[in-house]
Amino acid sequence: MAATMTIPLKAAAGIAVAASLVLFVPAGTGAQEAGSRLAIVGATIIDGNGGPPLADGTLLIEGDRIGAVGPSGSVAVPEGVLVIEGKGKYVTPGFVDSNVHLSLYGSGPAARYLSLHETIVRYAPRNAALTLEAAQMQLKHGFTTVRDSYGSLLPLMQVRDAINRGDTVGPRMLVAGNIVGWGGPYSVSFSLTRQEGLTLFQEQFNDFITQGSGEEWMEMEPEDLRVAVNRYLDLGPDFIKYGGTGHFSTPVMIGFSPEAQRVLVEETHKRGLIAETHSTSVEGLWLSVRAGLDLIQHPEALTDEMPAALVAEIAERGIVCAIISNTIAGPAWQRHLDARAKAGGEASDEADTSRRAGLKKTSAELRAERRARGEPLEIRRRNAEELIAGGCVTTIGTDNYLGTAPEFRREQKPENQSFGIGSVIATEGLVELGMTPMEAIVAVTRNGAIASGMLDELGTLEAGKYADVLVLGADPLDDIGNIRALEVVIRDGRVVDLDALPYERIFSTPGKGHAW
Repeated sequence: MAATMTIPLKAAAGIAVAASLVLFVPAGTGAQEAGSRLAIVGATIIDGNGGPPLADGTLLIEGDRIGAVGPSGSVAVPEGVLVIEGKGKYVTPGFVDSNVHLSLYGSGPAARYLSLHETIVRYAPRNAALTLEAAQMQLKHGFTTVRDSYGSLLPLMQVRDAINRGDTVGPRMLVAGNIVGWGGPYSVSFSLTRQEGLTLFQEQFNDFITQGSGEEWMEMEPEDLRVAVNRYLDLGPDFIKYGGTGHFSTPVMIGFSPEAQRVLVEETHKRGLIAETHSTSVEGLWLSVRAGLDLIQHPEALTDEMPAALVAEIAERGIVCAIISNTIAGPAWQRHLDARAKAGGEASDEADTSRRAGLKKTSAELRAERRARGEPLEIRRRNAEELIAGGCVTTIGTDNYLGTAPEFRREQKPENQSFGIGSVIATEGLVELGMTPMEAIVAVTRNGAIASGMLDELGTLEAGKYADVLVLGADPLDDIGNIRALEVVIRDGRVVDLDALPYERIFSTPGKGHAW
């Protein structure tokens, strides 16, 4: 029988959320003692720095840190150390996904997203348990660090802290909570939802998500904003993500003035934390770049082609670009190509004879036609290719999300944004967008550590860094798809029991890869 651990969970005022977080920890897990020593001997080591791999290398782990790494003949393995035979295996740093959404958070206009609203109402008391399940699915696929850039801050911090204490197993979690300046899932800034006619639950859930960092921030003078952002940082998020524009590309709304954006970045940097943006227009992104931020989430997701000057500015400043490659490459891109081919064939069969003669198409109709042709997706893909070709510091940011509960779905959720496997698909997609396999490995290791503000601590296999290590059964430099040949995950020096993950299945189901 599974043991249980209870952690108090502070509920937001006025909303029914979990009174406690119950994490299920199967008996027999975590058998490897903290402080133990481990060695991987004779493997090909890909250290994450981008240089040639080290054939016949040895990596020694002491406690939660890497003790030594080098040619097998130069690294002594002390007696009594647990040894993993690495001959024919490939060792990389643990992977990082820089943009996931592990918790319940989202909805929109009821006509389109009623099933999401039903999910939030039913599962709000299980928000933390769902967050842990999602996090463990990321770890199961080799993602030892994840950055959650939007969601329910309180449950996210509770799960983060439980993992950090060693009360349960999961990836290292860095969490932002709300995208500050947005008003929660039932708001104009997030979902184009007007405030009239909301239920009490919806209004309270908005407050639960924003924790005082909602649309009122966009009305503030800079000095008042300084106070507000520090009050939010005092709650305990690991970084700040702000709405440089609204959520959607149409209409695009500038979220904060240039001075307000500088305030957001400055106050975040004073705490030694990463500041990032969501900006979906070229002008909106220019404002955010000039504010001095560190990272752009999905910079390719613009309403138009990204100017070469903007690409060059991002590269020169060393701003990290977290690309949603899982939505513009791989299965998602193939679905687009298939749909485009089908639509083209249908259009050629017969002309539209139902439209009134001489009636000019409206701007709304023209936009709808562009969407139907998939032009926004094609713009995103071209922008991503330009960012990569332009030498920008690029990593993945999948937007993997919980979404609708399985019982409310008519169709199975696509794998490309499901936890774990969506991040694998995104890594593979980087190669399709122009990277070499080695560059893709660097993107999800070293660059992911830069995105996390933790390059001194993780992201490459070097003595003194955290021992987040993957062992693969096939060469990812020969075929990036071989990152699926995952055999061993080591997190903070401990071998993870992958078969035990997730400890409790709520939305996920067993199967090859991932079924959600």
